[in-house]
Amino acid sequence: MACNCEERKKQRDHEGKEYKDLMTRLNRIEGQVQGIRRMVEEDRYCVDILTQVSAVQAALNAFNRELLTRHIKSCVVTDIQNGREEAVDELCQTVQKLMR
Repeated sequence: MACNCEERKKQRDHEGKEYKDLMTRLNRIEGQVQGIRRMVEEDRYCVDILTQVSAVQAALNAFNRELLTRHIKSCVVTDIQNGREEAVDELCQTVQKLMR
């Protein structure tokens, strides 16, 4: 899964194993969130719900790390090779947003 850097439409190539792996992660996270909803509806113990919320946050953080790594290795490298050095500034801004 690599960014379509040439067109700069901020779209991705939705092919291959990398894309499927990311979608699998998102589907798993979606299932976890639905589980949390059921726990709230069932009036489960707050600590158990908080534990599940923490697990979802960790899963989203792992997803972000994987996606950011792929972005750097594909889009950012390609942009720099093509002389688009402002990609580094965009990367720095993205990292700052993720660290909030």
